[in-house]
Amino acid sequence: MVFAIEEINNSSSLLPGVTLGYRILDSCDHVHTSLRSTLFLVNGTSSQTQAKTDGSAKCLSTAPVPAVIGLASSSPTRAVAQTLGPFRIPLISYFATCTCLTDKKEYPSFLRTVPSDVFQVQGLVQLVSHFGWRWVGTVGTDDDYSHYGIQAFTEQLERRGGCIAFHHTIPKAPSQAQIHAILNSLEGSTARVIIAFATEGQLLELLIEAAHRNLTKWQWVASEAWVTAKLLTIPELHPVLAGTVGFAFRGTTIPGLAAFLLRVRPSPRKESVFTNMFWEELFGCNLGYKDDGDSELPLCTGSEDLMVTENSYNDVSRVRISYNVYKAVYAIAHALHQLLQCGSKEQSSDHVCKTESKFSPWQLLRYLREVHFTNQFNEKVYFDNNGEPVPLYDIINWQKNDRGTIQFQMVGTYDGSAPHGQQLKIDEGLIQWAGGHTEVPVSLCTPPCPPGTRQATRLGQPVCCFDCLPCAEGEISNISGATECIKCPQYYWPNKERVSCVAGIEEFLSYHEIMGIILISLSLFGVTVATVITVIFFLFRSTPIVKANNSEMSFLLLLSLKLCFLCSLVFVGRPSPWTCRARQAAFGISFVLCISCILVKTIVVLLAFRSTMPGSISLKLFGPPQQRVFIFCCTTGQVILCACWLALAPPYPYKNTSYQGGV
Repeated sequence: MVFAIEEINNSSSLLPGVTLGYRILDSCDHVHTSLRSTLFLVNGTSSQTQAKTDGSAKCLSTAPVPAVIGLASSSPTRAVAQTLGPFRIPLISYFATCTCLTDKKEYPSFLRTVPSDVFQVQGLVQLVSHFGWRWVGTVGTDDDYSHYGIQAFTEQLERRGGCIAFHHTIPKAPSQAQIHAILNSLEGSTARVIIAFATEGQLLELLIEAAHRNLTKWQWVASEAWVTAKLLTIPELHPVLAGTVGFAFRGTTIPGLAAFLLRVRPSPRKESVFTNMFWEELFGCNLGYKDDGDSELPLCTGSEDLMVTENSYNDVSRVRISYNVYKAVYAIAHALHQLLQCGSKEQSSDHVCKTESKFSPWQLLRYLREVHFTNQFNEKVYFDNNGEPVPLYDIINWQKNDRGTIQFQMVGTYDGSAPHGQQLKIDEGLIQWAGGHTEVPVSLCTPPCPPGTRQATRLGQPVCCFDCLPCAEGEISNISGATECIKCPQYYWPNKERVSCVAGIEEFLSYHEIMGIILISLSLFGVTVATVITVIFFLFRSTPIVKANNSEMSFLLLLSLKLCFLCSLVFVGRPSPWTCRARQAAFGISFVLCISCILVKTIVVLLAFRSTMPGSISLKLFGPPQQRVFIFCCTTGQVILCACWLALAPPYPYKNTSYQGGV
């Protein structure tokens, strides 16, 4: 923040003739301390200093503090935003990501240069879904950041078909018993992926205990709060956290920042208290600025070389959170530039900014909401209607390098403003997974059901835990993890594995089957026998026995028998409309003709026996003409019945799909 302010004050194009001042207070990441510091700033009760440039400079703001940059965590930020809101004093946060802060009715003067957790949660859900992790656990802390983040993550993951295996909240001051209870629960779960919404300090004790237990089988997915935390890269945690994947804010390299940091030196002045504490901690010495006579540490000279140390303070190769602070300072500067009409044609050459009248915080807030500029890193900086920036993230993977240290490798990006389906871009080939594996970890309550089966949810358990049941008769499933089986089209049947539909096998009495061959053979044999008898009767038609047998009826009877035998041939082969009509009618007429002939011959025999009685004339009443008429009438009646049947409701071939259940 100090670096950005000095950079702006030395700029001739931004706020020319206007000097920015600042006051930095420590919130201690505590709500009460944050509110107390905020009230000091708002009331102007803290000591104020004015810069002296060519005489005395005047403050252009009507309020002691026209804008506030902070805070780092969501819970204190909510308290401060509610306090500053009624006064319309702008509050720009660089690290508070809670979705709750989007509510402009409750936090009207709140803006931020860090994307809301809404976009991070969307990205995390897409990341989890991309790798097929449907059974995951969550770990958080007792604050707004974790509560809102995990709640939103759970809701969105469940809408995509995923499930939360467990959720554990780390207390603010956890005891060893509580840490052990959480780890025992994690060990008992089948989930192998853990989503952690917390800061590095809150996770440290849990992770150290996990390292002591050698619990290295979990794939950690980090939120932006700890994904680039140097505190957790100590060698003791390498087996646990190597392979971690998570979302980080878009970072960059700020020119001149490294040199500025290396120029920092301790001082007995009150405003250098943070620098002094840092110096003593880094070099293990005592500056002697405070009454600490019992200290056994050697005295610091104040000129120790920061270059010989290797820590996160010196590592400014790609700053992320600090870059959000940098953008917040520049956003205020650009808003002031517009508010003071710097560089406008209305201003004379002597006064490049309008400094005659003072401005109020609410005026600065209005210009802040409308600020829109492109910084030196070619990134557009602006706020939407909810005071949110462009949601850009880098996907970071914790990889162990050849020196045995952890490096943060960028393996993808996430752009929440991109069209759906193009937001997540990730190179899986660059990722090193937990345990040094190169394959994507598997985290499922139940493996996907194989093709040919469907999922059946277990009663009282999440939808991710299910049984695999075979598809029902006539149904298939050709993909893994099918929730429903697909019914085969008509005339198609499932194969034996029930993974595909095959055309149904048409079964009918074929000429090539044994039964068909036997039937045809018997039919032809019967026709042959009847033909032979017909020939014999014809050759011996003049003999008494043939004449006594009523040769006319005998020939007609033999003809009807041959027709009956031949009708069976129509029942063999693939059914067709004409064979369906012919087989029933032809057999019915032939059979009636045959029965009529037999009936006539039977009546003639009966009458012949009765004609031996004196005076009997019955045989004369049933002579050849009457016999022909009788056969004709019987056969004609059958022909009429068959004709009416074929005309009104003719038979037709159809496929019996209920007979064959599958292959």
